[in-house]
Amino acid sequence: MNLVPHAAQAKENLNPDAHPAPTLSAAQRSNLSPVTAWGYAWWRARSLALLGARGFTLKREAALFTALCRPGAGQRWLDVGTSAGFYAGVLARAGARVTAADLSPAMLAVAAQREPDPAITWVNLNVEASGLPDASFDGVTVGATLNETHDPARLLSELERLLRPGGQLWLMYLRRTAGPVQDLLARPALGGLTFPDPAWVARQLPGCVRTDGLGVGAVQFDRFVRSGRTL
Repeated sequence: MNLVPHAAQAKENLNPDAHPAPTLSAAQRSNLSPVTAWGYAWWRARSLALLGARGFTLKREAALFTALCRPGAGQRWLDVGTSAGFYAGVLARAGARVTAADLSPAMLAVAAQREPDPAITWVNLNVEASGLPDASFDGVTVGATLNETHDPARLLSELERLLRPGGQLWLMYLRRTAGPVQDLLARPALGGLTFPDPAWVARQLPGCVRTDGLGVGAVQFDRFVRSGRTL
């Protein structure tokens, strides 16, 4: 397993002004459990259908992403909250070099077993306060981590900082529907999840332009491009 611990990452940090460790939501804390990590791939394969995107399989999700973002050889991508490594694997098979970050060592262990590609570096890191250098990546993928993070605005700001001019940001998240289930899951004791509106997400990324957006059931896919030279 090609794993860079957070402590080792910090020793090589070229940005000395990293923020203090972020607070974790209940959902994030649950991801630290080996039991959650063991079952996550099963859930991820079925989650979109259960959330209203019937017939929208992982294969279709990967096809949508690759068609719009066109990852390829020579590109450097960051997969935020990699969990079982779905997007990291898609990127590596497209020829990209991938830094796959997750705050859960248990998730990283599962992901590395599922996606044993030498193009992927597995990093134990909470990207809300990554400490990584500005403009480090050609692209960033985020699959549902936006819903789980304690401070989504802070995460989005950090992702924008990490993108080079012309770099791409791909988001998959559950958007706000004002339903009672979302109200329950937003309670701190029941997960502390956040369900952002796409317009709110765009406002947190003033240096990016949203080029594509697709809603399927409660699921939202967005592609943003960092201001500057386009890909």
